[in-house]
Amino acid sequence: MAGKCVHKGCGKTFADPEEACVYHPGPPVFHEGQKGWKCCKPRVLTFEEFLAIPPCTTGKHSTVDDTPAPAPSKAEDATPPPAPTATKTTIPERPAIAPAVAPQATSPKPPVEEPDSDDPSLEIPANATCRRKGCGLSYNGSTARDEEKCVHHPGHPIFHEGSKGWSCCKRRVLEFDEFLKIPGCTEKTRHLFVGQAKPLGEEKVESIRNDFYQTAASVNVSLYLKKIDKERARVEFSPTAITFDLPTSDNKRFQDTYPLFAPVDAEKSSFRVLGTKLELTLVKADGTSWPVLRSDEKWSGQRIQIGNAGRA
Repeated sequence: MAGKCVHKGCGKTFADPEEACVYHPGPPVFHEGQKGWKCCKPRVLTFEEFLAIPPCTTGKHSTVDDTPAPAPSKAEDATPPPAPTATKTTIPERPAIAPAVAPQATSPKPPVEEPDSDDPSLEIPANATCRRKGCGLSYNGSTARDEEKCVHHPGHPIFHEGSKGWSCCKRRVLEFDEFLKIPGCTEKTRHLFVGQAKPLGEEKVESIRNDFYQTAASVNVSLYLKKIDKERARVEFSPTAITFDLPTSDNKRFQDTYPLFAPVDAEKSSFRVLGTKLELTLVKADGTSWPVLRSDEKWSGQRIQIGNAGRA
């Protein structure tokens, strides 16, 4: 008898209970903006990247959810001590202290837009899962494509003050498992199993996320781009700018020039390629404090002087 697997990361409809199931056995972990699964290490920032984390365990399909519930924290188990008798004490208000450098507002990564339909020239693999959010049905080849009914969420997920839901409908829940079970609110004819064929040639990456920290002598920058080809990567330093040409092993390429906030020593500056990012060490030419990385970024105009710590 066919059933739908409830394992996290699988969700396929199966008829053979002995069929291999690849899934996440642990509960989801959301902490300080990062998202991942307790059973494996990848941590990402957006919900779309979280859903794309590959399952880490192979087992058998199940119609019973056996994901372990997160253990209650000690803070929740402990009985709060009795409140002390309140005495009114007047405490003078302290003026708010502004941070040395205002934190940069990072724009959220735009969600990946799915194509509206499958490319008729592409073959749909057996047991392919519908790519629309909230649907999750598998392709079996027995139903005519024009008779398929895809019930899904066209919007994006919203997590706010503990509640979870979708931007396209009103229902809100508290638990992540309940969020995954919110039924779709929009119906389309035909599921989306394979999308459109990718164009030939390299895919241009328009922008990538970056962050930095600094010392009195250097600015240390991380540019987040996965699978950079170490042999073909090119980074050129000049006193006032950095030029990037970063091809990746999955046929993408990022090319750009960053005008720098302050001059650097181009000969002493360096870079290294890691698995998920490019790291830069920019040696300052004049010891200036950098409130932003690029000269074309907005900043408050306040310069913070960096000095040597005094001796104790």
